[in-house]
Amino acid sequence: GTVTVEMQFLADVELICEECRGTRFKCGVLEVRYHGKNVHEVLQLTVREALAFFVNVPKIVSKLRVLNEIGLGYLRLGQSATTLSGGEAQRLKLAAHLSRTDNEGVLYILDEPTTGLHFDDIAKLLSAFRKLLEGGASLLVIEHNIDVIKSADWLIDLGPEGGDQGGKIIATGTPEQVARNTQSHTGHFLSRVLNGNGQAKRPANGASKPAGPSATISNGAKTPPAEP
Repeated sequence: GTVTVEMQFLADVELICEECRGTRFKCGVLEVRYHGKNVHEVLQLTVREALAFFVNVPKIVSKLRVLNEIGLGYLRLGQSATTLSGGEAQRLKLAAHLSRTDNEGVLYILDEPTTGLHFDDIAKLLSAFRKLLEGGASLLVIEHNIDVIKSADWLIDLGPEGGDQGGKIIATGTPEQVARNTQSHTGHFLSRVLNGNGQAKRPANGASKPAGPSATISNGAKTPPAEP
């Protein structure tokens, strides 16, 4: 939809294309309409608006519904990927897998997926994780964020510190079991955010990350893997 004009010693200038007027489509393409809208107008719809527009097209609705359920209903269909936040990009990547009808036996490996995410984005990411688990998938997540760690079925805590001072398995088990391990930095933080019923409780100082890294394992079958 734009034309880049090189200015040699000055910064390049982007001008709106005179032929397509910023729509990125030729006139012949824009003349084709579906229920009164051309392709450019359809791509300007948000996910929520598109759900109503394509209500009679089940294959499209099934994809859009997943995006709406993980909190991306406000995105426009034609929105550039470069405008997405870290949290939006993470959830968008998962959306393709969430739309699968059967994730039984599928293992997803994620390396610190919450990096740079806002607290609200983390909550929505965890919701996406739960949907994958409900579909029968298993998740192996390397993470420092305590909200993710306490949500896992099984933990493997590496330490005792990070970098060259780590690499050893300090603790394994459910979040409640690791919370009782006095040698585990992760256990120390978990003990402060879990009460007797295993429900989350914010730490008094607002801290949200343990000193040591943890691998969290969740699986659709809800049975913990064997300890190494």
